Amino acid sequence: MTNDQQQMTQLPKQFPWYAWGLAGIFFVSLALRFWGLSRFNTLVFDEVYYAKFANNYLTQTEFFDGHPPLAKYIIAIAMWIGSHLPIGTDTQNTLAGSLRTTWSYRWLNALTGSFLPLVIAGIAHQLTCRRSYGLIAALFAALDGLFLVESRYALVNVYLVLFGLLGQYFVLQAVGNGRKPHWVKLGIAGVFFGASAAIKWNGLGFLLGSYLVWIAAKLWRRKGQGNERAIAEKNYPSLRLGSLGIWPMAVNLGLVPALVYRLSWIPHIYFNPKYDFWEVNRQILGFHQRVGNTAQVHPYCSSWLSWPLMIRPVLYLYEKAGGKLPENEIVPSVSSESGEVVYAVHAIGNPVLWWFSTAAIALLMVGLGMRMWERVQGGGDRPIPSDGVVLYLGLNYLANWLPWAKVTRCLFLYHYMGSLVFAGLALAWLVDRWWRSSRPHLRAIAIGAIGLSAIAFWYWMPIYLGLPITAQQWSSRMWLPSWY
Repeated sequence: MTNDQQQMTQLPKQFPWYAWGLAGIFFVSLALRFWGLSRFNTLVFDEVYYAKFANNYLTQTEFFDGHPPLAKYIIAIAMWIGSHLPIGTDTQNTLAGSLRTTWSYRWLNALTGSFLPLVIAGIAHQLTCRRSYGLIAALFAALDGLFLVESRYALVNVYLVLFGLLGQYFVLQAVGNGRKPHWVKLGIAGVFFGASAAIKWNGLGFLLGSYLVWIAAKLWRRKGQGNERAIAEKNYPSLRLGSLGIWPMAVNLGLVPALVYRLSWIPHIYFNPKYDFWEVNRQILGFHQRVGNTAQVHPYCSSWLSWPLMIRPVLYLYEKAGGKLPENEIVPSVSSESGEVVYAVHAIGNPVLWWFSTAAIALLMVGLGMRMWERVQGGGDRPIPSDGVVLYLGLNYLANWLPWAKVTRCLFLYHYMGSLVFAGLALAWLVDRWWRSSRPHLRAIAIGAIGLSAIAFWYWMPIYLGLPITAQQWSSRMWLPSWY
């Protein structure tokens, strides 16, 4: 063994802070999602549809659903597995059509939602190869209340977001080595994009975002020059999407998603033979066109323009309790000394994190727009490498948000979840840059943003988890009149 080799063996191994950090975020997310998962022995919000539809597959009962079927298959599988496990048997009901434990139709959603911060960290790391960015992005995802609430009930949006983000992750993986694009990984991305659309049609926003980034990357390659372009594409994989040709995109991100979407309907049509594939999709379109957009349709309808400021969240459950309650009531028992308490579950984001994220994505897109305008006028510099990250975040944000402008039916805040991911990534991008800055005031801002987001998450946690609080404590968390 040479002297150099002996010295290397004596060097202490670097602490794997990135892996430990992600593991910590995952296990905290897991604990928050599984804690008291079956405590509300009822169907919460759209569980009245999705849990029932999932049970219908198990009982082979015909029904019509206004969305594609994949999420209900998943919930049905969770129900079947959960019904064979001795967990949560103290809270059972027949509200879904059969005697089921509440744990059985919620546990897989909770597990799935726990992985969202890890996938978001993976995308952040792929975009910049910076682990600090991935860790901050994962932390912000874990500190959001809307993702937490949606993960604790038999709802479908966590599957839509997870599959869409996995599609994005594998697109970046396919061009990640800087060499010839990896067709297998690109095909896997297509499978996940098709699966996201098979949850709800708005899952196509993630696929649309990939196409927009691909077009922008091709245009960037035309502007970049020589070594500058090579260095930029080495450091920012999103810019390497421009290396993909039309055929790889058409096959893997066109044909494959369409095939997955088509195959997802086979079990549903087998159990519900009234409509064939084309007719059932036509019926779904007609259903959404007939849904109105007024308070009479639903009191928590909200405009797509209001989502970035979180003007109108959705109240999923509100129950009052005082004294001892019979077993298996909707809310758990409380002691008579506690007096009247409120159990409220709000589909509301972390306000501090939400508003910071909106400001961050707006700031980055405005800055990019100004630089692009200067270049069009001939007075600006050539594209800078970090524009690739901003383009990726901005285009994916818009792809998941702007199409809602043409939708006339009643909309809800959770329809913004796809865009929210990229707004959070934008905030994490800025915080990571401030954290790495040599200027003390920027590092202080980064620490402040993380600290305030964590404090806000803790403060609003009672209405994420449905913890017993007084009516006054509940009202103190309703900062805007429109939040009630």
